[in-house]
Amino acid sequence: MKTMHIANPTNQGYITVLDGIERKTLVYGNHTLMAQFRLKKGKILPIHAHPHEQTGYLVKGHIVLIIDGQKYDMKPGGSWSIPSNVEHGAEVLEDSVAIEVFSPVREDYIPN
Repeated sequence: MKTMHIANPTNQGYITVLDGIERKTLVYGNHTLMAQFRLKKGKILPIHAHPHEQTGYLVKGHIVLIIDGQKYDMKPGGSWSIPSNVEHGAEVLEDSVAIEVFSPVREDYIPN
């Protein structure tokens, strides 16, 4: 069965993940989910892991990604791919916006 969703830009639908870190699910299908993250300068996304493959693109700002213990300096236009179950986190150096795609779909990110 095909699942198709279309989304247009809106400033609604963000949820606070941690202080200074917000997430909005943009769209999802049968195998992937796309989310936007707004990250405030000076905040830390703690090291964590999950069974979802995660690919991302930094739209604006400046972050340092920590993936499997290595640091990567990311600026607008930078992208990444994090395999399933690999520990990762981030340090936010400037107010930032990132778009990330998860596979399989993160059920916990599907809006109610």
